[in-house]
Amino acid sequence: MTSPSSPVPPDGPVNVRVPVPQQGPAPMPGVVPPQGPAGPWAGQPTGWVPPAPPAAWPHAAPLAPNGRPLASFGDRLLAFLLDGLIVGAVGMIFTIPLMVLWMFAIIDWTEANSGYTDAYGQPVPDDFFRFFGTMFIAIGAVFVVQLLVTYLYFVEYQLRKGGETIGKRVLKLRVVKVRPEQALTRGDLTKRWAVERVVGVFVPFFSYLDGFWQLWDKPLQQCLHDKAAQTVVVKVG
Repeated sequence: MTSPSSPVPPDGPVNVRVPVPQQGPAPMPGVVPPQGPAGPWAGQPTGWVPPAPPAAWPHAAPLAPNGRPLASFGDRLLAFLLDGLIVGAVGMIFTIPLMVLWMFAIIDWTEANSGYTDAYGQPVPDDFFRFFGTMFIAIGAVFVVQLLVTYLYFVEYQLRKGGETIGKRVLKLRVVKVRPEQALTRGDLTKRWAVERVVGVFVPFFSYLDGFWQLWDKPLQQCLHDKAAQTVVVKVG
């Protein structure tokens, strides 16, 4: 047993700790052992694969010549439906009274003339053509009133609001000219209205072609009525 006053034994081979050599086969002369990844991933074990980089952000919306993003198909469709509801409601204010007056006029006429057939059930030409002529006039009047309402809304009202209808304002859209230095005019909006609203009435399925044209039109994503007026629809908010 060693007393507290005993001297500390000198360092010797038994008391000296030497570093333990790395286990494994010794590297061959002239061969550099593989190292772990460098850079921000340094310190990871050999053979470790860094994680994949994050997915790239979606491409930005295509821009109009004035630098604003072009309106998407979904936004334009929603604005179109909203404007259609507004125009239809306003049109009904004028067309319903016309239809009621026409119905009462037909009822009075048929009661006074006992219909448009003779005693044998055969059509009387004069009464027959008078009856259907009155019906066609009433239908034509309703058609004209509807077109007039759409013209006032999509041309005159939109011109006063700087290229915005109520539907476009809700969706933060605006009609502008393709060339930024040009101002939107009544003639431009009339061309848009004529192609979209008038031609669409007389040409079957034209309205669908006109609306879907934006999906494959590059680079300005124009509908056919946009091309007729040299306009684009942009997002303003």
